[in-house]
Amino acid sequence: MAAESAAFTPLTLPVLPLDDEVVLPGMVVPLDLSDAEVRAAVEAAQAAARSEPGKPRVLLVPRIDGTHAATGVLGTVEQVGRLADGDPGALIRGRGRVRIGAGTTGPGAALWVEGTRVDETVPEPLPGQVTELVKEYKALATAWLRKRGAWQVVDRVQAIDDVSALADNSGYSPFLTTEQKVELLETTDPVARLKLATQQLRDHLAEQDVAETIAKDVQEGVDKQQREFLLRRQLEAVRKELREINGEQEGEESDDYRARVEAADLPEKVREAALKEVDKLERSSDQSPEGSWIRTWLDTVLEMPWSERTEDAYDIQGAQAVLDAEHAGLEDVKERITEYLAVRKRRGDRGLGVVGGRRGGAVLALVGPPGVGKTSLGESVAHAMGRKFVRVALGGVRDEAEIRGHRRTYVGALPGRIVRAIKEAGSMNPVVLLDEIDKVGSDFRGDPAAALLEVLDPAQNHTFRDHYLEVELDLSDVVFLATANVLEAIPEALLDRMELVRLDGYTEDEKVVIARDHLLPRQLERAGLDADEVTVDEGALRKLAGEYTREAGVRTLERSIARLLRKVAAQHELGERELPFTVTEADLRGLIGRPHHVPESAQDPAERRTAVPGVATGLAVTGAGGDVLYVEASLADPETGAAGLTLTGQLGDVMKESAQIALSFLRSHGAELELPVGDLKDRGAHIHFPAGAVPKDGPSAGVTMTTALASLLSGRLVRTDVAMTGEVSLTGRVLPIGGVKQKLLAAHRAGVTTVIIPKRNEPDLDDVPAEVLDKLDVHAVTDVRQVLELALAPATHGAQPEVPVAAMGVPPRLSALGEDAAG
Repeated sequence: MAAESAAFTPLTLPVLPLDDEVVLPGMVVPLDLSDAEVRAAVEAAQAAARSEPGKPRVLLVPRIDGTHAATGVLGTVEQVGRLADGDPGALIRGRGRVRIGAGTTGPGAALWVEGTRVDETVPEPLPGQVTELVKEYKALATAWLRKRGAWQVVDRVQAIDDVSALADNSGYSPFLTTEQKVELLETTDPVARLKLATQQLRDHLAEQDVAETIAKDVQEGVDKQQREFLLRRQLEAVRKELREINGEQEGEESDDYRARVEAADLPEKVREAALKEVDKLERSSDQSPEGSWIRTWLDTVLEMPWSERTEDAYDIQGAQAVLDAEHAGLEDVKERITEYLAVRKRRGDRGLGVVGGRRGGAVLALVGPPGVGKTSLGESVAHAMGRKFVRVALGGVRDEAEIRGHRRTYVGALPGRIVRAIKEAGSMNPVVLLDEIDKVGSDFRGDPAAALLEVLDPAQNHTFRDHYLEVELDLSDVVFLATANVLEAIPEALLDRMELVRLDGYTEDEKVVIARDHLLPRQLERAGLDADEVTVDEGALRKLAGEYTREAGVRTLERSIARLLRKVAAQHELGERELPFTVTEADLRGLIGRPHHVPESAQDPAERRTAVPGVATGLAVTGAGGDVLYVEASLADPETGAAGLTLTGQLGDVMKESAQIALSFLRSHGAELELPVGDLKDRGAHIHFPAGAVPKDGPSAGVTMTTALASLLSGRLVRTDVAMTGEVSLTGRVLPIGGVKQKLLAAHRAGVTTVIIPKRNEPDLDDVPAEVLDKLDVHAVTDVRQVLELALAPATHGAQPEVPVAAMGVPPRLSALGEDAAG
């Protein structure tokens, strides 16, 4: 390459300053002579050219912010004339770089300087790297020019072979800034200048590609929005035409969810959540599946009664009258509802309606056998309180999402049953009956009972959050009534959140009242009969309740009444009976057949179950209420039977252990009781509970099994009118049990007159109706010896000797009775 300091003849040239403009060698530019400095420089060059051969020469120097560059370009004035707009101008061609020296004087008003030409020659042949650089520059320049459609310029660029001229050709590029052009001007090495020009062109093409990509994406987005806008306008126009054809009003099918949300009376947090969903809906397209999910969610939220509440009826006496009129008995529940209304009235009078975000709701668990009125009681409670009533059936529910709802992303997602119940009721404070809560199951889909923990917790349910709604729902003002048949089937944590109210069944007198005041009028209407056409006297109702049915509730009794009235209606239509007709106790057998439950006391003594030794009557509690339970005991033949204890009747583990305890007690205390305990060692004992298909468990049959075995060994019959219940220990103590009220009601229904219970269960007698206690002789005992004294009949001639009373440790009065009976 040529050295930049090559010797050239010094030049004296007039300066033509270019403000914010750069001319490179090889460029031809028109300049406006109306500018004073340009005109002075051209005129000075023309004056100097008169004494020298050749064209006038000037020094083109860039001037940036008033400062001249250190390097200029020697230019020749090719032509002076008029520009395209008519102004005077000059056409100047750049010839080569000049390094500016000191100032000097010359003709005219221009500034004259001394300068030295810069050698820009490149030695031949060109190195391989320079050749590749030339090819790269031409390729880049060609690509850029083709994008601009400058095909003629492409050929011109391809024809340039000089490295310096090729690099200076980039001075025509409009994308170069003044600073970049000055950098090219001051780079005197042709190869370095070509590298710089190539890099500048490469950077510009990269920026242009990015800009084109962005512009393309923006244009595509704009086109898509415009197309969607046009299609939506067309869709609205089509819908408008369809509404006009169908005669519909403009606003009947309004989709303006934002207006609906803002107009609805929603809680603040619910409103914020709804508006967020409206924003999502407005951004989504009609074809997006998310749009349908959001619309369904918004419809559900807007249909919820967020601000709707019913005013409670604070007429306490009126509410009590409503409950008494619609349900006979059930005093515990009626008292609890009356207490609830009285407390709410007082809280409202003192301004304590809402404390800590919570209202005064209630959660009651109604536990009792079927048919006692648990479900119908919920509607009566709502009627008495003046609230809306809704029933939620939980029997067989196994999916946790049934309570808390499904996530919105699932297909067919719905809110839970609690939210649907509130929506169905149309108010935020209804009476919600959770029916059959003990029938809730669990599997791989979760445990619904666990999901109910928050619903039924008065400390948490004011912020209940359903998985579908995902907003807080206040359930603290709802009265929840949960019904169940079996208390043990309810999870302990769930039961702890509810106030337990037991419905143990009806007495015979209560059944008669219910049948007369509620069941009979309803069945008369269903049978198409009037009250003056068929009447049923109280004696017939009492026999229906006592001998044709034996249950804790009244469902079977109602079916018996319905069957009775159907029979009368059919006989009247067949012409076999005239109306009006009064059904008496004597007519029952001819109409609906014989009684199904005749008390043991009413049977022939020889046909009674306790007519042989080894049979005792116990009391038990089942899912259908209380019931009598017979226990039979026998001894195997010592020659054929194996020693030990055999138990039958589908017994649970606890009941089997009770039988072992009874056998162990008699073996260890047989000598004291003067019983032939040797038979228990040599002969196998067999205890059987009839109704073997029914599972039985629990410790309360301990005294019954002990009595049956003692009766078998002593030969003394168990009294027919005696039933007993209680757990027995190895020492003969009688321990307390549960379900005393239900068991005494069952004994009363079965015609038993004497009942033996543990001494520690004596306080439970306060729950038993007075009319039942008046007809029962209840004995509270602490020791199994007292049970044997009360339950076993006196020994007959030829039987084994009676157990000495003194050995049994019973009170003197009972001892005297035993001696008199024995005598």
